[in-house]
Amino acid sequence: MELKDTPAERGSQPRALYYDAPFSASIRTLQNPILMEHDGAKADVLIRMTYSGLSRGTERLVFEGRLPESEWGRMRAPHQSGDFPFPVKYGYSAVGLVEAGPAALIGRRVFALYPHQTHFALPESWVIPLPDAVPSRRAILSANMETALNALWDSGAAAGQRIAVIGAGLVGCLIASLAARLPGAQVTLIDILPERAQIAAALGARFSTPAEAEPGAEIVFHTSASEAGLRLALDIAAFEGRIVEVSWFGDKQISLPLGGAFHSQRLQIICSQVGHVATPMRASKTHRERLETAIGLLDDARLDALITGEVAFDDLPAALPRLLAADASGIATAIRY
Repeated sequence: MELKDTPAERGSQPRALYYDAPFSASIRTLQNPILMEHDGAKADVLIRMTYSGLSRGTERLVFEGRLPESEWGRMRAPHQSGDFPFPVKYGYSAVGLVEAGPAALIGRRVFALYPHQTHFALPESWVIPLPDAVPSRRAILSANMETALNALWDSGAAAGQRIAVIGAGLVGCLIASLAARLPGAQVTLIDILPERAQIAAALGARFSTPAEAEPGAEIVFHTSASEAGLRLALDIAAFEGRIVEVSWFGDKQISLPLGGAFHSQRLQIICSQVGHVATPMRASKTHRERLETAIGLLDDARLDALITGEVAFDDLPAALPRLLAADASGIATAIRY
């Protein structure tokens, strides 16, 4: 079905969030309402956004203009408009309703990797229907769950292991939730905020502050994007322990004590980045299959506790300095359309 005279097209032109300059954003009305083609593929599914998720990691770096120039090409989001550093239409966690397209999709709730925008069109192959068991608001966690799943694959985590997760932000909590599902695994979530203990307990993990963290973790996931957090990972890793670096530091330079115990303990530091399917699974999983798996893993009502704030789309530009501040409270923010 071609997109002709659909409700979204009749009612209004699309509006999208743009990062305009460091610490400044605005909502723009797009002059070309709906792109009918993306990278040579016909955009035959029209989606009206209901929720999107705000990334406190990557979007904070975009908002502050802290993406290294060497990474501008690699860090482009799917369907991003504009070029780094500014202005750019950015974001990658969109949940909406299909208003036009193939009959089997009309009226379905779907997830797509798309920036914050009121409505948009994509090829059918880039849209993933949501399972009935996953509410739309929780589905904004899909992209972050994909990152967490990829990190778990990269780590080689197995049943019965001692696993530590440093940083109880969204990705850290999702990694802890997955690791805690491994039979017999002893999972500890470590954070500087003692109040995150309740979240850890809800996810089936233990909790510790950095000062109380015990050594002996066979696998350590680091997600805090801080030098102190990565140093702690080196301190608590067991002999031949594997440290999985999930944070991205942007343009921040850090130093690590890579002498002494790092060598004598034969520690490993590996990077996990969602742009590629983790090596152990790359031969058997496509990007789409990985995302579909991640969405299915959101069938867990405990994860609703990770969405600690909500903001209306129209209020987003004024709210971003607070939501993306380095000391922002809460974990995940839902944007309501």
